Amino acid sequence: MIQQVTKGIRVSVETKYEGSFIKNNVPNHAFRYLITIENESNEIVQLISRHWEIKESKKPIQIIEGPGVVGKKPILKSGQKVKYESGCILISPTGAMKGFYSMINHTSAAEFKVEIPVFQMDVPYSLN
Repeated sequence: MIQQVTKGIRVSVETKYEGSFIKNNVPNHAFRYLITIENESNEIVQLISRHWEIKESKKPIQIIEGPGVVGKKPILKSGQKVKYESGCILISPTGAMKGFYSMINHTSAAEFKVEIPVFQMDVPYSLN
């Protein structure tokens, strides 16, 4: 598990290789990731958007941005956490993701970024 804390918000990431398949004569490798976002601050915060950078050896860096996560914009009181699961398809057997969440502090109305730590996605046989 990879973790990082930014301004009292802990982001934890676990990844899992789900398998490979061929599409249009190109190998594709499926990965699942579980994200836990925990508010360790004394403030009420809300996740409003996400920014991802997906890096793999056979493609340029891909940028993904959008509102919320999995269709939601969760509000977290102090001590609360939210978990969600998503996935990524790579054509390379190894890759990495990183990014940030844009959040808003409900007390001060200040917007801030919470870093998502870099995490690896590796097909198990590629590491041998």
